[in-house]
Amino acid sequence: MIELINEGCFLVSGTELNLQSTVAVEEARKNTIAYSILKAHNTSGNMNKLKIKFDAMASHDITYVGIIQTARASGLEKFPVPYVLTNCHNSLCAVGGTINEDDHMFGLSAAVKYGGVYVPAHQAVIHQYMREMMSGCGKMILGSDSHTRYGALGTMAIGEGGPELVKQLLEKTYDIDMPDVVAIYLEGEPVPGVGPQDVALAIIGEVFDNGFVKNSVMEFVGPGVKNLPIEFRNGIDVMTTETTCLSSIWVTDDKTKEYFADHGRADAYGELKPGDVAYYDRAVKINLSEIVPMIAMPFHPSNVFKVKDVAENPGDILRMVEKNAAQQLDMSKLNFNLTDKIIAGKLHVEQGIIAGCAGGTYDNLCAAADILRGESIGNGEFAMSVYPASQPVYINLAEDGVISELMQTGVTVKTAFCGPCFGAGDVPANNGLSIRHSTRNFPNREGSKPGNGQIASVALMDARSIAATAANKGILTPATDLDIEYKAPKAKFNDTVYKNRVYNGFGDAKTEESLKFGPNIADWPEMSPLTENLLLKVVCVINDPVTTTDELIPSGETSSYRSNPLKLSEFALSRKAPYYVQEAKDIQKAEKARIKGENPAEAVNELKAVYEQISKYGATKENTGIGSVVFAVKPGDGSAREQAASCQKVLGGWANIAREYATKRYRSNLINWGMLPFLSDNDTFEEGQFIYVKDVRKTIAEKKNEFNAVVVGSNKEITLKIADMTDDERDIILSGCLINYYRSHKEN
Repeated sequence: MIELINEGCFLVSGTELNLQSTVAVEEARKNTIAYSILKAHNTSGNMNKLKIKFDAMASHDITYVGIIQTARASGLEKFPVPYVLTNCHNSLCAVGGTINEDDHMFGLSAAVKYGGVYVPAHQAVIHQYMREMMSGCGKMILGSDSHTRYGALGTMAIGEGGPELVKQLLEKTYDIDMPDVVAIYLEGEPVPGVGPQDVALAIIGEVFDNGFVKNSVMEFVGPGVKNLPIEFRNGIDVMTTETTCLSSIWVTDDKTKEYFADHGRADAYGELKPGDVAYYDRAVKINLSEIVPMIAMPFHPSNVFKVKDVAENPGDILRMVEKNAAQQLDMSKLNFNLTDKIIAGKLHVEQGIIAGCAGGTYDNLCAAADILRGESIGNGEFAMSVYPASQPVYINLAEDGVISELMQTGVTVKTAFCGPCFGAGDVPANNGLSIRHSTRNFPNREGSKPGNGQIASVALMDARSIAATAANKGILTPATDLDIEYKAPKAKFNDTVYKNRVYNGFGDAKTEESLKFGPNIADWPEMSPLTENLLLKVVCVINDPVTTTDELIPSGETSSYRSNPLKLSEFALSRKAPYYVQEAKDIQKAEKARIKGENPAEAVNELKAVYEQISKYGATKENTGIGSVVFAVKPGDGSAREQAASCQKVLGGWANIAREYATKRYRSNLINWGMLPFLSDNDTFEEGQFIYVKDVRKTIAEKKNEFNAVVVGSNKEITLKIADMTDDERDIILSGCLINYYRSHKEN
C-alpha cells in the first residue's frame, strides 16, 4: 500500500523512480517543482538560506486581531500584499458577550484602513476561500492557521504563527534553510468508497512517528495524480499538515486548469511539473488502488487503523486506545470508556460530522448523499451534521438537491464554520465517540476538558465511511462494504455571494479611517529586552512524548479571548497543568520588582537563598532577568497559533527547554516572542528548580549555540543548546520580542 524510500532518489520523466542517475544530484535538485517556486520567491540570492516573500496571506478571527495589533505596534501603514481576513472560527459569537463580533468589526475596519480582504462570518472557512479565490499555480501563500495548504492547486502554502505574518506585513522576509523535498509518488486509482481522508490518514500513519517528512516539502508526483479529481487532491493535501511537513506542492494538469477556469480565474493556471530528471531527498510510494477506508483513533491523526479491522475486532483496538489514553491523561477525574460502545460485537458511535476545509467540499458531501439516499440515520443516540465549506458550495449543493436529500435522512446541515475541528461546534457528549471528516482529534481539542472530568473521543474518517456508518444507524461501517452508484456530478461555482458580501480593499487602503475597538481588544504588554544573565524557575514539566499546542493553550471557548493577551494568558496550560498560571505569575512578581529597581527577593521570598548562591557567578538584580521556563519532551505539535508561546511570555516566560521541537512554527513562535528555544539532551528537570544561565545575552550576540547553566542548589553544571538561528532571530531574542525589534529599527 505504502513504501518509504529513505534515501535520495531520482524521478525520470515524471513517471519512474530510480535510486541512481547520470545527472548530478545538485543539478537534479533544481528540477523539483518546490525548488522552482522557492527560487522565484527567494530574495536572498542564496538557495541554501532562503528569504521568502509571499504573494498573499490569510488569517481567521482567532488570529488576525493579534497579528494586526502587533504589526500596528511595529509601524504598519498598509497591507503590502492581499491579506484575507476570514471569520470562520468565532462565527457563532456564543461566548464572551459581544467580544467575538467586536473582533469582526475590528477586522472589517482593518481591511478598510489597511487595504485588506474581509470575508464575513458563515461565508467560507478560511482554506476553502483561499482555494476558490486566491490560489494560483506557482504562488506562495502564508497563513496563520496550520492547515494553510493549497498544493493541489499549484500553490505552495505554509501555516505559521502570527509573528511571521507580521514580518510580511512589514515587508520583511520569511527566513528558512532550504528544506528537503520528499517525493510523494502516486500510482493506481482509488476504489469506490475510498476518499481523500483515507489516503491522507494512510500517509500520516506511515510518516508521523518517524519524522519522515518533518519540516520538508511534500511534492506529489507520479501517474496516479491524474486519476484524482481536484477536490480529492485538496482533501489529501490539507491533511499534510498532520505529517509535520513544512508545505506541499502537486504537479498540475488539465483538471487543475479546468478548476481555475470554472472559478473564473483561468489566468491563475500554469503547468507545474518536475524537470526530466529531478532529485528528491526521500520518497513515499503509494499505490492508490490498495488504499482502503482508514480511521485515526483517539487521540492523534497518526493513530491509524483500517476501518474494517476496527469494525471486526473493536475490543482489542479500543482497549489499546484506552491504555494509551491512560498514559496521556490524568484519569483520576475521568470516566473514560470506549469498550462500552461495543454492543453485540459491533462498535456503535454517537456522532458523525463532515466539516471544514477537509470534509466540507462539494465532492465529499455529494458522495455522502449518494450513500444515504433513501436511508435514515435513525432516532437514537447517533446524530450527524454536515458543514459545507463555503456559501458557493452550499448554493451548488442546494441547487443540485443534495441538501434536501441529506436533510431528509435526518442529517443537520449547517453553515461554513471551523468549530467542529477545534471544539466550538457539535461538541460530543462526555465519554462520547464521534467520527469526523475534519483535521484533528487531540484529547483537549473538540470540546473536552479532562481536568474538569469531561472527555470525548474523536476518530477521523472519510465522509464516505461516515455516511456508511450513518446509514447503519451508527454501527461502524467502511464505505467499501456498500454497493453504491456514485453520481459524481460536476461542481458549479458561482461567486455572486462573494461579490455581494466580501469586502475587497486591496490596493485601496483608506489610511485616514479609524480602527474599531471593542472593550476586549487590548494592546500587548511591555516586554523587556534580554538581560545579560537569566534566572529561570521550572514551573512546569511535561514528560509526555509529544505536547500539542492545544495543551499549551486550549482551543474552544478560550478563542473568544484571543484579542486580549492578559485575559487569554489565564488559560495557558489550564487543561494540562492547572497550577501553571499561578506558578508563573508568582515568579513574575520578582521580575516586575526588578524592573522597578526594587529588590526581587523582597517580592518573592524564596529568591533570598537563590541570590546568595548565584551572586558568586556575578549575578545582580541589574544584570539578571527572572522568569519561568517550561520543560516538555517534544512541544508544539499541531496548530500554528502563536498564543501557545505568547501566553507564556505574557506570564513572564523566558524560555522553553525541550528534547526537540515538534514543528518549526512553534519554535518560530517562541523566538518571535523573545523566548529562548533551549534544547537539552540528557538532563532531567523538576518543577520548582531554579536554573541560572550565565552570559546568555553575550552568547546570543556572539552567535554561539551552547549556554553554560547551573542548577541552583545542587550547583550541577549543565549545557543548554539552541539550534541555528538567523541573525534577525538572534536580534529579536536580544530585543525581547518582535514588537521591540521592529520598534527599535523604526526609531533608528
